[in-house]
Amino acid sequence: METVKAPGLKWRKLAGGLSPIWVADETDVKNGYTPKTVNLKHLADQQEMLVAKCNALQADMLLWRTGYRRDLLKFDGTIRSLLDVYELHERSPYRKLKPGSRRPYNHYLRRLRGHVGAIRISDVSGVDILSWHDVWSENGKHLAAAAMARSVLDAAISFGIMLRFAGCVELSTVLRETRKKLPAPKSRDASMTAEQVIRLRQAAHKRGEPIMALAYALAFETVLRLWDVVGQWVPMDTPIISDVIDPDRNEKWHGLRWEDIDGNLFLEYIPSKTADTTGKAIIYPLSKAPMVVEELAHWPAEVRKGPVIVSPTTRLPYLEQNWRKRYNSDRKAADIASNVWARDLRASGISEGRANNASIEDAAKVAGHSGTRTTKKVYDRAVLEAADRFAEARIRGRERSGNGSGNVR
Repeated sequence: METVKAPGLKWRKLAGGLSPIWVADETDVKNGYTPKTVNLKHLADQQEMLVAKCNALQADMLLWRTGYRRDLLKFDGTIRSLLDVYELHERSPYRKLKPGSRRPYNHYLRRLRGHVGAIRISDVSGVDILSWHDVWSENGKHLAAAAMARSVLDAAISFGIMLRFAGCVELSTVLRETRKKLPAPKSRDASMTAEQVIRLRQAAHKRGEPIMALAYALAFETVLRLWDVVGQWVPMDTPIISDVIDPDRNEKWHGLRWEDIDGNLFLEYIPSKTADTTGKAIIYPLSKAPMVVEELAHWPAEVRKGPVIVSPTTRLPYLEQNWRKRYNSDRKAADIASNVWARDLRASGISEGRANNASIEDAAKVAGHSGTRTTKKVYDRAVLEAADRFAEARIRGRERSGNGSGNVR
């Protein structure tokens, strides 16, 4: 892997490859400077942002060396200060974001600080926001990215209003009015057919990583969100219980486990998105998921313990960047367009069911959008029957098209 250079930037070797970390000067640390290190793995594949972040961290340290001590919870009128308070205040809504949602927020908080952080809130006009939109969207090419940047800024402004920070009410009004003048991003419509998922699985097998083929099959057949199938690494202080820990990164993992699949091949899993709210579970009869049944033949009962999707080399669940790299390799080998993401497997499965006359009510239940809470011993009849009908509709559709499970083995 090619590594860039920047002030304080170090590259450490982990099981999944090289990971960037910023390291403060040892003398400053001895004199009380914090943080000592900053993990920058989320910027490993974004070289310009990685260098910019290192430069910013280095500048903060040098400013500290001159005697300046900035209180990150004290609002000084700038956008950077507002973002700091939003991220660090113990009462901030940011603290309640789930790990999966917090990741994109962190990305855009960094982008906002680097781009407009030095600007005073009282100086921002609607014309400024229009200009920012051009930068964030790369002149209209990435409208969703610009919309997300505005949403994060809006969330910080809303918290600033709660704290009665000067200028936040006015900026909220300006942002709201300016948004009306901006084009909205189009809804994603990219999806995969069953035939493409079969090719994707074949590519993973050919590459020698059948566990990836199982992940594709599970996400497509059960319509679980990808981050639930593969799982997520989250900071150790995240309030979840996990026995899968990586002390080197101070993170723990949660996601789909073999224990979530019973002896009758019923999968029951409470997605992370609903775990702390409705507690709605996804139920799917894997016996009626041909792709999964075929892939399960590679995994005898005695190895079905702990996380389902683990790296064959580290024996731990994949890091996001390593998973994404493998998916892109398989996608290219399967001749699937670059605008089709791995996370589209869920929507693709739902679309397949609807295209084969599964009712919208059944599709909603299977996707976890409605239905009652279930336990591992007593299945909700309505959800289970909906899953049966949904699975049967999909099987009939594949039989008509001659796809079946794909005979990947």
